[in-house]
Amino acid sequence: MAGSLGPGGWSGNEREMWAAFRRGEWFEDRGEVRAAAVRGLLLAPPAAEAGQLPRLRLRGVTITGRLDLAEAVVAGTLRLHDCRFEQVPCLDGASLGALELRDCVLPGLSAVGLTTGWKCEISGCRVEGPIDLYGASIGGTLHLENSRLTGHGERRGERALQLLCATVGGDIQAGTGLRVDGCTDLRDTSVRGSVVLKRAELINPDGTALKANRLHIGGDLNCRGGLVAEGTIDLCDAQVGGGALFEEASLTAEHGPALRAHGIAIGAVFNCCDGFTARGRITISSVTVRSRICFQDAAIDVPTGSPALTCRRSTASELALTPRESIRGVVDLSHTRLTILRGAPDSWPYAARLEGVVYDSLLPQLPAAQRLPLLARDPEGFTPQPYEQLAAAYRLHGHDADARTVLLAKQRRRRTTLAWPGRVWSGLQDLTVGYGYRPLRAVWWLCAIMFSGILMFTRWPPQAVDPAKPPHFQAAIYTFDLVLPLVDFGQEEAFSPRGGLQWAAAVLVCLGWLLATTAAAGANRMLRRS
Repeated sequence: MAGSLGPGGWSGNEREMWAAFRRGEWFEDRGEVRAAAVRGLLLAPPAAEAGQLPRLRLRGVTITGRLDLAEAVVAGTLRLHDCRFEQVPCLDGASLGALELRDCVLPGLSAVGLTTGWKCEISGCRVEGPIDLYGASIGGTLHLENSRLTGHGERRGERALQLLCATVGGDIQAGTGLRVDGCTDLRDTSVRGSVVLKRAELINPDGTALKANRLHIGGDLNCRGGLVAEGTIDLCDAQVGGGALFEEASLTAEHGPALRAHGIAIGAVFNCCDGFTARGRITISSVTVRSRICFQDAAIDVPTGSPALTCRRSTASELALTPRESIRGVVDLSHTRLTILRGAPDSWPYAARLEGVVYDSLLPQLPAAQRLPLLARDPEGFTPQPYEQLAAAYRLHGHDADARTVLLAKQRRRRTTLAWPGRVWSGLQDLTVGYGYRPLRAVWWLCAIMFSGILMFTRWPPQAVDPAKPPHFQAAIYTFDLVLPLVDFGQEEAFSPRGGLQWAAAVLVCLGWLLATTAAAGANRMLRRS
């Protein structure tokens, strides 16, 4: 550096920048400066003027050439406002106090392994290429608000923002005004605070809009308040210490699921509710949610009969499945464990897989007859476990009559899967004793058979077997002997009907045996149940 006039060979603008640096003042609206001059000023800074703190602060400047600060160590903050870069800056391996880019225009940014002691801010910028922060370590907050990022990868719209394997000591503020045309990649990144995507636009319709596999967040994943995503949001195996909040978010995917979150662990709520809209399926199997999974006032728009919501092998304290309109696709909750399952008939899906679902309570409280239609909507046909689980929930809360109604419906559905002999036998059990869940039917049937027999034998008594010593004939006792297999009052052996009466007696004997057998089967089922 030469005297107080700046380095030799520098332009007038660059000398003024040099002087402003020494005074710690803004250098603004002065046209172009070379990237090499900026680099020289940062790596070999001049002495500060007396009583001043030297800082590089540029506003309204065009930086020509490539700013190469790879592996550079800059103690202070690099502040660039409303600047235009001719080439992609390179900050690979650099160590800065902080990076502040506001309202700038860049063809891209390479900052692999960047370290900042404080914040990294890229707000209000237009970046016409990828931002690569792979392995970066941000000591404070990463700001990306009001920026427009455009990727250029192998396919149009890829590699817009790469923040793989990075560490962020504060929040990622990437909400209001952010639009990313391409993939936002946060895989294997650790964020001590929250990730805020409120009112952001993530646009990659041909692929994945957000890749956040194995993302670790200490606070919330805040996507509420109007997040718009075109392309898949992929949160597989992420860990969120707070809540995953998607209220009023709009997710659209033409290829693949709109939201995929297999294996995610959430410390609070998983809210896809209050105006949430997904145009495409949601797959969140094997998730662990400490509080509630909520689809209240949500909409999942898929073609009729195709997968809509898949939540298999998951665990949560509550699942609120009350969308603002019935889901036309298939909802799969197989082998999910819940404390509370919330849903009403007017919001039930057109098809649901409930095999293996375990819950303690159903809300709102409804009679069994209003809940049974949902169990009949399994696209794979009859499975007994959902009926057993529903009956167990009713019994747990003291609604034994509803529990018996559910188990009776289970047997009737099962009958449709049997061969014709089994269907006949099953139908007879239903007609006579309601499979043991309607035991009073056996009493009424026995009374009807007895009464019919008594009337018939009173009108047409049978002949005595031994006319020489005929006993006194009792129509009621004779009927009891015929109908009840294990009862013998001696009347059946003493009298023998003839002709048509013989056939009538045979029918009574058969009905008595069938009724007694089915009654015994029903009683056995009741004893096993109790």
